[in-house]
Amino acid sequence: MSRWTVRRAGPDDADRFLALVEALAEYEQLDPPDRAAQARLVADGFGDSPRFEPYLVDVEGHAVGYAIVFETYSSFLARPTLYLEDLFVLPTARGQGAGGALLRYLAAEAVRRGCGRMEWIVLDWNELARGVYQRIGAQEMEEWRFCRLTGEALQTLAARHVLPEGSPA
Repeated sequence: MSRWTVRRAGPDDADRFLALVEALAEYEQLDPPDRAAQARLVADGFGDSPRFEPYLVDVEGHAVGYAIVFETYSSFLARPTLYLEDLFVLPTARGQGAGGALLRYLAAEAVRRGCGRMEWIVLDWNELARGVYQRIGAQEMEEWRFCRLTGEALQTLAARHVLPEGSPA
């Protein structure tokens, strides 16, 4: 078994982080972020006002996986939720405990912050990940449906917003 460490990624890790994001895009057969999106990822993860927190898992000194998290809030629990946006380990590094190390680290972080839960979404075709999540006790929330508003639909709804009279634009 390889030696791994999990840590919050810092600005010096931006290139390693972006390479892992590109590897996830390749794994999911998606277009990787273009240069502008990469610049936003770096600014939003490593800038003065981060919008998300990037974590890396290193095996024998090499970054082999990453996670992105941020907090949401549950009005019913009256506690934050640690939301896991991405968790990815390079295929060549799987089976060495890196993914489990990331999950355990993030669960401990959620507990440390007083979160009432940790949540994420898994693709229905990703049986490998679904199996891991079942083994750690995660429940798939079948009664909930994920909704998304993007592109033209998002722009159309936003355009229908009317500011109250006298409000700054």
